[in-house]
Amino acid sequence: MTIAAIFLALVVGALLIIFSTPEVIESLKYFFTYPWDFFKFAGQAVWDGYSALVRGSVGSWSAIETTLERAAPLICAGLGVSLAFRAGMFNIGAQGQMLLGAILAGYIGFHYDLPPGLHLLLALAGALIAGGLWGAIAGALKAYTGAHEVISTIMLNYVARFLLLWLLAKDAFQRPGSDNLLSPPVNDSATFPEIAGVHTGVLLAFVAAAGVWWLLDRSTLGFELRAVGANPDAARTAGMNVKKVYILAMAVAGVLAGLAAAMQILGHHDPLNESIAGTVGFDAITVALLGRATPLGTVLAGLLFGALSAGGLAMQGSAGIPPEIAQVLQALIVLFVAAPALVRGVLRMRAAADSGAVMAKGWGG
Repeated sequence: MTIAAIFLALVVGALLIIFSTPEVIESLKYFFTYPWDFFKFAGQAVWDGYSALVRGSVGSWSAIETTLERAAPLICAGLGVSLAFRAGMFNIGAQGQMLLGAILAGYIGFHYDLPPGLHLLLALAGALIAGGLWGAIAGALKAYTGAHEVISTIMLNYVARFLLLWLLAKDAFQRPGSDNLLSPPVNDSATFPEIAGVHTGVLLAFVAAAGVWWLLDRSTLGFELRAVGANPDAARTAGMNVKKVYILAMAVAGVLAGLAAAMQILGHHDPLNESIAGTVGFDAITVALLGRATPLGTVLAGLLFGALSAGGLAMQGSAGIPPEIAQVLQALIVLFVAAPALVRGVLRMRAAADSGAVMAKGWGG
């Protein structure tokens, strides 16, 4: 089903490329006189666009580096969203959890001057702790007050964003001599070392995926997570501490989002700024949905979206196609993956409505 969704998205994307190409639009004016021109220009536009997409994502080692570095944060944050899904919660708060992780990791990274290995470990630990605590807040609100996690995580996203903006205006965070809302760059001693041009933080994404798989499928906590996600009342009757599961699930989800933030700020020499998390926290929801909330599926979906993101830049640079086409492809893939379930749901609703009408009316009516 996912492969079919990708294929359909590429077909629709091809149509968008065709009808956003000036030569193709011009050839429509004389289509009935020289129809071959339309097909020639259309075919060339699609070939140029998709070949640039492939070259920009996997066509060279440099392209693969870009794909991996864009995919790694998506995988980590997506794993956090997936873990919450499996516990029966819809975690919209990966963005806020990332921002909190970036705040603490960035501060440790630029404020202190420590030996390289120790500095990186402390900054990384700061990201994980801050993200985990921010996630645990949403879990505790659900466990002890019944607050829906969608509402609380959305609100916490706003709190995290404005907290970051407030901090960036303070002397402790703002870059000296600058009026812009950005911090000094992270010290070299706090950045991930590189192997063959790829920062080693990328490897942590795959380690995290293996860890989440083990947690869900091989640990007692993972069994409790899945049991609570399937039926919290039955889990409570079986003696499981549902409140503890909610808090731990959101805390671990926050830790994974914090790891994604660490890759954003410690993987490069970027300063802490308002857009340090980009849209990774929100894109992670899409990655988790596409990956069916499984570790392997999330990794594959993250790699796909990383490739589309990296290739989208090449589409603009070499083929003159807007990079937003790659974002449209991402949205179309999710739409086509979700469409069958949506159609089945609508049909079930109609069947239930028809059944209710028959019961109200009577079989002889």
